[in-house]
Amino acid sequence: MPVDRRRHADLAKERFKEENVYTNSSLEQRNTEESCLRLFEKAEAAHAELDDLPVLNRPKTVNFLRRGLKNLSEGYECLDASRPWLVYWIVHSLELLDQPISEEEKSALVQFLSKCQDPDGGFAGGPGQVPHLAPTYAAVNSLVIIGTEEAYQVIDREKMVAWMDRLRCDDGAFTMHVDGELDIRGVYCALSTARLLNIYSPELFHNTDQWLLRCQSYEGGFGGVPGMEAHGGYSFCGLAALILMGKEKLCNLDTLLLWGVNRQMRLEGGFQGRTNKLVDGCYSFWQGGLFPLLHKMVAETGDKNSLPNQWLFDQTALQEYLLICCQDLRGGLIDKPGKSRDFYHTCYTLSGLALAQHFSNSNNLNNDALSVLGDPKNLLVPTHPVYNVCVPAAVEANTYFDKLPVPRVPTSQEK
Repeated sequence: MPVDRRRHADLAKERFKEENVYTNSSLEQRNTEESCLRLFEKAEAAHAELDDLPVLNRPKTVNFLRRGLKNLSEGYECLDASRPWLVYWIVHSLELLDQPISEEEKSALVQFLSKCQDPDGGFAGGPGQVPHLAPTYAAVNSLVIIGTEEAYQVIDREKMVAWMDRLRCDDGAFTMHVDGELDIRGVYCALSTARLLNIYSPELFHNTDQWLLRCQSYEGGFGGVPGMEAHGGYSFCGLAALILMGKEKLCNLDTLLLWGVNRQMRLEGGFQGRTNKLVDGCYSFWQGGLFPLLHKMVAETGDKNSLPNQWLFDQTALQEYLLICCQDLRGGLIDKPGKSRDFYHTCYTLSGLALAQHFSNSNNLNNDALSVLGDPKNLLVPTHPVYNVCVPAAVEANTYFDKLPVPRVPTSQEK
């Protein structure tokens, strides 16, 4: 479908208005807007000469990602406890770009991730470390993306269930690791892993839906735990978790939708993570990912005919922000102008870009309408809005694991 671009002159009118009350936050907001406006102005002038602008710099981004699979600079030493995340951010970015990984690379990655699996269940942030729900989610998603028999068979599903059961709290929440911190990320990571691997059971997630509902704030979004401020990442985790349980109708749809649409920045086009915060490229997925889920929920309320044939956010504006303001000239993508590239922001900006390009108003995620800004070659592979792995990988994993029996939760005598 044709994409109508926003004009620089119109965007300039959307500058933040301080109303003579200046704060550090308002000054940072204005500086971010001015950086984006300069880039939008240059892009508009260039587009007058070349219709296919902006262009996603695929070759340099792919090179950046492939180098990261083999060698990392010393700056990544601080992520030693997040090594499955590094694998996930890179392999998911490559699958979005439709870039295959060699069989040798797949096997090497599987063997590395197998060393991160704890003998008692779950995956750790690195070999010999404590198993934790966050790297477990990253490791399972990575293995699903790799999608080989070797990758699937690495995962010990029975011990995964027993380990998750040790993390479950009586109120339905999950700690991130044994005796660890507790927040809504743990619930989402556990549910996503459970549904992909076909280890979900009502016993394992008893009361979890009620705990999730307590995390929805007065603003409409979800906080990390009950009583906390609404936040983009937590809101995605909360809504996706409820959907994975089939309990999404229990949350307040109206306030969540209102909160979500107001997180898209009028000038920049990207999303902020919280009220009165700056735009950040990673929220292209964490906030943008809410909208396919919300669209499905609105359609199921009986108000389907009132929905437009697009997501309930400005898909073009988000693509403009990502392609014009968030590309590093060396390859990879960034948070906002002036920031450094990294694999985390590359993964989630590309995930958000894929969501903005693909719209589907049915349960068939492969049957969608396209809205691609700039070069038609900017088109990415569609990502699954709940798991954030590409749709073919999610379907193949479900097909494989759904044939296997669901492991039972250990009894109190067996623990």
